[in-house]
Amino acid sequence: MHVFYTPDIEATEYSLNEEESKHCLKVLRLGMGDVVNLMDGKGGFYEAEIIGEGKRNVQLRVIKSIQEYQKRNHHLHIVVAPTKNIDRLEWFLEKATEIGIDEITPIICERSERKIIKEDRLNKVITSAVKQSLQAYHPVLNPQISFIDFLKIENNSIKMIAHCIDGEPRLYISQVVEPHQKYTVLIGPEGDFSPKEIELALQNGFKPLTLGNTRLRTETAALAACFEVNYLNR
Repeated sequence: MHVFYTPDIEATEYSLNEEESKHCLKVLRLGMGDVVNLMDGKGGFYEAEIIGEGKRNVQLRVIKSIQEYQKRNHHLHIVVAPTKNIDRLEWFLEKATEIGIDEITPIICERSERKIIKEDRLNKVITSAVKQSLQAYHPVLNPQISFIDFLKIENNSIKMIAHCIDGEPRLYISQVVEPHQKYTVLIGPEGDFSPKEIELALQNGFKPLTLGNTRLRTETAALAACFEVNYLNR
């Protein structure tokens, strides 16, 4: 099944952009009359037929449309500090997209080792994973923001912060999550959140979490939280 990301599709006929057209014709070697699938990232999943071939674009005609394709019963927002090795953050974005995630916000913390990310590159990773896993919803990658500024944003979800400070009361996700709700999970940098940041989060209604007895890397912790929230909503 060949899938193309078409976020601006609105009519029954559509032209792939130059990059997607090249992939369609030169890599996949598709041609007139072949059927492909399109997804708009907003829940629309389409079946379309190739009706024209150009050097810079491929023309398609939609023959079947499904809205709210495989819409999930909850909303998951992972707020994660970018890793020093950006490959690890990209790995998390790919795997979390495949498992199921709605929103990601990179946050800059007191102990963050990486404070600059390339959103275009990260969005390409997400788009590739969306296409690979046949999903009609494209996770939203928000601009990076400081930890303090993020806490100022109004948030009506079930809020959680995972940290590794021993001796502090912490809960398992299963003790906090109620099915079919909106969730926000904070995941800190390699050196964890600072005690001050944890206290501020708790003051702002975040529940303290433990993700188990072992110390996890940032991207592993974020993916573990993603998996568990999805599992509890099955």
